[in-house]
Amino acid sequence: MSVFMDLNVISSNDKNRLKCILETAAHLGYSTVAINYVVEPQQKKPEIPQPRCVSDIFDKFPIVQGKSSPIKVLNRLTIVASDASHFRPTNEYKNFDLVAVYPKTEKLFHAACMTFDVDIICIAVTEKQPFHFKRAPVNGAIDRGVFFEICYAAAIRDNILRRYTISNAFVLMELCKGKNIIVSSGAERSLELRGPYDIANLGLVFSLSDGDAKAAVSTNCRSVLLHGETRATAFGVVHTMKKPQTPEKQQEETPAPKKAKIELV
Repeated sequence: MSVFMDLNVISSNDKNRLKCILETAAHLGYSTVAINYVVEPQQKKPEIPQPRCVSDIFDKFPIVQGKSSPIKVLNRLTIVASDASHFRPTNEYKNFDLVAVYPKTEKLFHAACMTFDVDIICIAVTEKQPFHFKRAPVNGAIDRGVFFEICYAAAIRDNILRRYTISNAFVLMELCKGKNIIVSSGAERSLELRGPYDIANLGLVFSLSDGDAKAAVSTNCRSVLLHGETRATAFGVVHTMKKPQTPEKQQEETPAPKKAKIELV
């Protein structure tokens, strides 16, 4: 059975609302949910909030439908960047399991794809895309293991936002060919959540194949979590291997056999 995840549930100061969302997610079959703290910097150094301790919300976590294990809750930080100075990784970023960026300009989108140390790049769904996606940075993000996120909650709220969501998603899919895509809710209320199989069907509207649509709410999300763990715990691994010698070089380095000395008596 597939493990389904929703990596974007908007954080709320209302504990009852957040509790209701997480209970609904477990009931719909999501094994993992990420509470998203969205920061829109107004100055060069944004104030990063402290993630909420989910043990304050639940005495006992709800059991995932169809499974015997409780739902897993993660913390995610999303920086809405309209200037390069807005994204400055600090020690506060380490408090979050996942780090995402929402670039507002083409220059920042390119930087997010090629250099920013993030796990997720958010794509605009509530407005017409202010710039055109280019193949080079998109492929660069895919090579680095960074994923692009499409959220569907806005499409539920409004018909115009639905058109923007489908249009922006379709343009992105044309470039990435369905690779490194996750579909999340971006839900602010429990009524905006949909089941994972419904989201897989929605992926078909975004021009994803059947396999890519299912991966967008399951295996791709798992890859995002692994990328986040790697980013937080290691900078890289260096592997060295002795270069094999060519036969000619081996012959040069092999000492010639000593000739036996014959003494005449």
